Amino acid sequence: MTPPAHPPNPAPVTVAIMAKAPVAGLAKTRLIPALGAGGAARLQRRLTRQVLRTAQQAGLGPVVLHGAPDTRHRFFRAVQACTGVPLLPQHAGDLGQRMHAAVCAPGQAGPVIVVGTDCPALSPDDLRAAADRLRLGTDVVVQPAEDGGYVLIGLRAPCWAVFDGVSWSTDQVMAQTRERVAHQGLTLWEAPTLWDVDLPADLPRLRALTGWAEAGA
Repeated sequence: MTPPAHPPNPAPVTVAIMAKAPVAGLAKTRLIPALGAGGAARLQRRLTRQVLRTAQQAGLGPVVLHGAPDTRHRFFRAVQACTGVPLLPQHAGDLGQRMHAAVCAPGQAGPVIVVGTDCPALSPDDLRAAADRLRLGTDVVVQPAEDGGYVLIGLRAPCWAVFDGVSWSTDQVMAQTRERVAHQGLTLWEAPTLWDVDLPADLPRLRALTGWAEAGA
């Protein structure tokens, strides 16, 4: 992949992180059979801290943490105190409605990149590449996931149609997103595919990448 030329005087790009509170029984539920409810919650903490570090190291502009089900959990408050990132509650509704609300958050201007907490392989360079494409005029940037979803989506301007009616948490997410972007006549750039940590089968690769004990045996 040939990187684009860096635009002069790059404008800020906001990184919006969508994170669940690390509550046992709520966070990373599909990993509970392998890690237990407490282990899955501990892993959620580490994944959230990891993506926060990645976003701040990218140096693109504001980083905002959008917490679910709200922002009252002590972990969110501790992260805010340690990092200084703004903390907002996620909007009501399905994932598409919540991501669209993050793109449209009050006081936010310019392009926005939305990421979750499930991709420890996401790097600062991945975020910088996506931001450069948005700054150079691409309407939508996406980093697909191996499971048919995506780990990152960025928009130069809000567009609800990109999220409307997508079959979230299925292997059709990326394909449906491509269709919606094309239907709106928007330009799309796709980054190299990465992988999420969703299922017990993903844990050996996570441990090989990070060495975390929470990644399981």
